[in-house]
Amino acid sequence: MTPSYTRRTLFSLAGVAGVGLAVAACSSGGGTKGSDTGRSTDSGSAAPATEPTASRLEPAQVPLAGGVTVTVHGAGLGAVRGVTVGGIAARDVHATATTVTFTAPHQAMYTAGDADVALFAEAVEPSPSANQSSDGNGSNANDGQSGATQDSSAPSPTPTTAPTPDPTTAVATTSLAYVALTAVDRQLAYAMRYWKDYNLAEYGTMNPIGGDCANYVSQTLIARGWEQRDDWYSRDAGAAHSATWTYCPAMDPWLTEHGAEFGLTRRSLDERDKVRVGDIVFYDWNDNDSPDHTTIVSEVFTEPDGTVRIKSASHNQDGPYRDLDEMITVQHPGGTAWFHTFDA
Repeated sequence: MTPSYTRRTLFSLAGVAGVGLAVAACSSGGGTKGSDTGRSTDSGSAAPATEPTASRLEPAQVPLAGGVTVTVHGAGLGAVRGVTVGGIAARDVHATATTVTFTAPHQAMYTAGDADVALFAEAVEPSPSANQSSDGNGSNANDGQSGATQDSSAPSPTPTTAPTPDPTTAVATTSLAYVALTAVDRQLAYAMRYWKDYNLAEYGTMNPIGGDCANYVSQTLIARGWEQRDDWYSRDAGAAHSATWTYCPAMDPWLTEHGAEFGLTRRSLDERDKVRVGDIVFYDWNDNDSPDHTTIVSEVFTEPDGTVRIKSASHNQDGPYRDLDEMITVQHPGGTAWFHTFDA
């Protein structure tokens, strides 16, 4: 005969058997221990998530110009959605439980040194420019080769970065080293060092005789690894120089003539998708087939709408990240531009 239990009997049994019976009496469905709650069958507590950690990077060194894929190895990284390097948002972020990969941005001023890498649980949208630098397209300085002089009243652009998450909210951090590993790195490191403070000791300035833009571009090519020659040179702090070194209308056809020798291809404005950092830009302000200005490409990026944006470093006017489209539409309406791009 099955015994009949009263409420008082149940409480008495609970007092004897301990809380286990009370828990069982309150459980719905009569499931086994831990089957419905996700608790550990041993301790009754949830298993802790793996703390995000970054143990090493591959590679640990990247070119100043960036553009290489970096892999962060670690644990608990599956929730990572955004990465910054030196405060600049990285592109192409992909995460798994043990790795995060991203494309390293270029170093803001092409300067060697360590940069903090921060991993975030939220996406970090890259700014329109990889480093959102002031482009230097002020209105107080002159461009070109025709009587242009350096205007010290022109604003001095200062690189800045777009808003990024508070580094203290990063789920994990590490660091990588920017190193001048390539010819382009050395070229741009020179360009950024001397865009404002001219290298007068070695090359002087051509501002008194029309403009220093071609002189500056030529100097960056030397830093890239080119060597002076009989038809392209600057000597005695610029006291002796060839027109091909200092004068845009002479330099442009000289580059075209020796393009195969130098590994250069002359490209139209419509071929901007072929342009890379370190390439040469020539500008024709009045579209009369004679160049008035030249610069060195310092940044190339693609807008969300697919537009390829090109920024460059120059003298006359002095700036590290001058926007090509602004130069030929706002500063010089009706102007045009073309490129000499390096084949490798």
